[in-house]
Amino acid sequence: MSVPDYMQCAEDHQTVLVVVQPVGMVPEDHFFRIYKRIISVNQVSIRDSQRLLYIRYRHHYPPENNDWGDFQTHRKVVGLIAVTTCSSAKEWPQTFDRFHGQREVFGATLYDSRLLVFGLQGEIAEQSRTDVAFYPSFDRCEDVEKRVEDFVESIFIVLESKRLDRATDKSGDKIPLLCVPFEKKDFVGLDTDSRHYKKRCQGRMRKHVGDLCLQAGMLQDALVHYHMAVELLRSVNDFLWLGAALEGLCSASVIYHYPGGTAGKSSGRKPSISQAADAGKRHRPGAQEVLIDPGALTTNGISADTSSEIGRTKNCLSPEDIIEKYKEAISYYGKYKNAGVIELEACVKAVRVLAIQKRAMEASEFLQNAVYINLGQLSEEEKIQRYSILSELYELIGFHRKSAFFKRVAAMQCVAPTISEPGWRACYKLLLETLPGYSLSLDPKDFCKGTHRGWAAVQMRLLHELVYASRRMGNPGLSVRHLSFLLQTMLDFLSDQEKKEVTQSLENYTSKCPGGMEIITLPDGLKLPPVPFTKLPIVKSVKLLNLPVSLRPHKVKGLLGQNVTTKSPFIYSPIIMHSRGEERCKKIDFQWVQGDVCEVQLMVYNPMPFELRVENMGLLTSGVEFESLPAALSLPAESGLYPVTLVGVPRTAGSITVNGYHTSVFGVTSDCLLDNLPGLKTSGCAVEVVPALPRLQLSTSLPRSAHSLMPPSGEELSNSVSVQLFNGETQQLFITLENIGTELLETLEVTYKMVNTKEKIFGEFLSWDLQGPLSQLPLKPSQTVTIAVDIRVKLDFSGQENLLQDLNDDGISITGLPISSPLRQVLKPRAENKPISAEANKTEYNHIKTLEAILHFKYSGGLGQMQGYYRELLLGVHVDVEPSVFFTRVSALPATSTRQCHLLLDVFNSTEHELTVSARNNQDVVLHASECQRMAIQVDKLDVDSLPEPDEETLRFASPRQLEEERQQVQGYQVNSKLGITWSIISFHLQNRTSVSFFVTL
Repeated sequence: MSVPDYMQCAEDHQTVLVVVQPVGMVPEDHFFRIYKRIISVNQVSIRDSQRLLYIRYRHHYPPENNDWGDFQTHRKVVGLIAVTTCSSAKEWPQTFDRFHGQREVFGATLYDSRLLVFGLQGEIAEQSRTDVAFYPSFDRCEDVEKRVEDFVESIFIVLESKRLDRATDKSGDKIPLLCVPFEKKDFVGLDTDSRHYKKRCQGRMRKHVGDLCLQAGMLQDALVHYHMAVELLRSVNDFLWLGAALEGLCSASVIYHYPGGTAGKSSGRKPSISQAADAGKRHRPGAQEVLIDPGALTTNGISADTSSEIGRTKNCLSPEDIIEKYKEAISYYGKYKNAGVIELEACVKAVRVLAIQKRAMEASEFLQNAVYINLGQLSEEEKIQRYSILSELYELIGFHRKSAFFKRVAAMQCVAPTISEPGWRACYKLLLETLPGYSLSLDPKDFCKGTHRGWAAVQMRLLHELVYASRRMGNPGLSVRHLSFLLQTMLDFLSDQEKKEVTQSLENYTSKCPGGMEIITLPDGLKLPPVPFTKLPIVKSVKLLNLPVSLRPHKVKGLLGQNVTTKSPFIYSPIIMHSRGEERCKKIDFQWVQGDVCEVQLMVYNPMPFELRVENMGLLTSGVEFESLPAALSLPAESGLYPVTLVGVPRTAGSITVNGYHTSVFGVTSDCLLDNLPGLKTSGCAVEVVPALPRLQLSTSLPRSAHSLMPPSGEELSNSVSVQLFNGETQQLFITLENIGTELLETLEVTYKMVNTKEKIFGEFLSWDLQGPLSQLPLKPSQTVTIAVDIRVKLDFSGQENLLQDLNDDGISITGLPISSPLRQVLKPRAENKPISAEANKTEYNHIKTLEAILHFKYSGGLGQMQGYYRELLLGVHVDVEPSVFFTRVSALPATSTRQCHLLLDVFNSTEHELTVSARNNQDVVLHASECQRMAIQVDKLDVDSLPEPDEETLRFASPRQLEEERQQVQGYQVNSKLGITWSIISFHLQNRTSVSFFVTL
């Protein structure tokens, strides 16, 4: 026997073998449809008996295996069911002859046969025959199962008669010697009258009767016969048949202990009535073999009545003894070169029993023995089958990696060099089945959880083989997917050289078939999930960036609380319960604006030993409609953390969540989700998008300031300007606002606020008129509006002691109230009195004063305005104030009119330039640098009592000091209006007003 049946199990010894074969031209699908219906009748309850007959069907069976039917009767073909088609009466004789020829193949062992004819109608089909059944078509054959049951019962009748004939043989001492095929030539010329020969014949026949009893459903009788056969065969050292008797004893014991079978779920065996009744009487560990009474044997060693033996037997072998007897039987088989198939099948049966007993280590010993059994020259198909079965058996006992090893060997055998047409598809399918054994999954998500499982070197070898097999199959898409998986999951285990080789191969494959994120479905239904390159590059942190200061939206204060919701009734809880996903999805405390470019910063790292080019890198979002603006970057080899900014534009308002990013690396497009990135740091990935707002761009007529202004509220300036003025000077600042957005500018408000100044300013520092600009609203995109802002500087320098000292040292008499008007630098004494160098004058004192203010431009429009949002532009104004004109002495003389007086003013030029001082109805006075002159001005007297008094509310809440300051301010305005004193620097063409109202009382 050269063809092993790897699917055999111990309970197959209880079955009778029936071959189902097509005769003539029968469509394969029709044949297997009938075959499935036939094999559904796998056990039949015998009438007038509590016995069951089990049937094992095969649609192909090697005739040479049938020659071993005397050795083990379950190997003997006892039934034949032929399926044929016949369309006319003329074809019938030829069809029946074919059936007869098929029957001749197994004729020596057949108990009965049947022919199922499909398609024949008429007189012949109406004949009533037991061996032939006629059916009009394959769809009209309702009683096929009933015909098979009748056929099985006829087999049982023959089987029972043979059992009885063998058990009651009356041929005296002449019991025939049963032989296996290779033994027949060895027994030629033996002495058939010797006691040794007779015992051999008796032992073999006893074992044969045991097989027949087991097939006929007489389990206890079979046990007795097997025990007696063991004793007889052991005494004559008939090792081959002794092994068969021990195996039969093991099979009967297995059937008793495990009525559900050992073949797994596919066996579908049901315990018989007698087995169910004896289930509670099963033998426990420690049982012994039966004690045979020699008196129970007839002279020829065969007794028809086994009741005495049954009464003395302790049922069957214990589970432990079953394995010991299997070992003994296999050792006897191993003595014979021609019994390799029997030995191999016995190992397989023992392994299935040990699997049920959960004795994996002992089962592995049997399998290891099966690996080294020599079966001679096997075909490539037989080798593949052998390694596949070994793999399944190792899987059965829980040796997953060993199972994967043999399945991989079977896969490599499918494409052996000796095969003319290698089966790459079969190879690929078997390689896929090895993955679980090597702790390998084709889902990259399984490699993001904890430490790596399995042997990385073996896993990489297997993945390379999958890539090669898929390429030879002509499926480059599969090659790209497996190579991408290798690079993503095994990156940490690849050497620098291997990384280069793998990436080069991947680029070669993707040049023909780019990789993507689609799911690949194989013909057998297996789905390969996409493999995103989350390690190329590695992302360590994700941060959503706020908009630039000038573009940030603000909510009108009265509307801030409209959308506020609370999730807890408590103001504060020390217990913070959230998951990692919730932390990423929590909303950030700033907003983005519809239609504006928004930024997300990623800190990335290139783990490759060469420059990594990442193309088409953009954001993946959910929520509002979002237009991602892809970027391309090139990361140096092992770059370390490298900042990358990804941008996009939200096209609608609402809530948006940044879920991840997409890339294209080595020709593979990847969608990388943040939830799948281990060790990622993020402060939140959800942000609110407010409706669209207009965008203004600010430009000024003054140069940008080199000074950094710090607003008290911590805001950032959009722009800042700087200017240098003399005290009393007025400068116009032209501010141009351009609408660079897509929304209409509908509202505009301008305010200003002083910053970090302790100087007392008289009058408005900044002033403007918005009537003209507001008349141009709404402002369309690309249009501009200009605002003129007047910068006026009027400061009080009266507290600067160094300035007073300089004036006194210069011989100038200082009387009256404190001096007002700013100073650029220390006053120079007259040249004839104090010839001091200019550099010394510049460094000795510094009387420059600084004024700083923030201009706020608050504007809105579009849908954002409807929901209460606006934007701000902040313009910083930095002014350095220098000294101009001082009035060192003030006195009054009577005029010719009693209603007027002469005001005498000593005017001092504190600048470095020649200037002219003018007054109303008076000649101009020209002053050189650091020169002091007296000028007389005739003015009307001021009636202090006629000045307006403060209102009642001011009198009620103001302090006496505040009332006095306000009174002096009112008086000063009146004096200024009467004097109209101005000064101008001739070289600069500057004409400005100065004031004496702060220290003159008339």
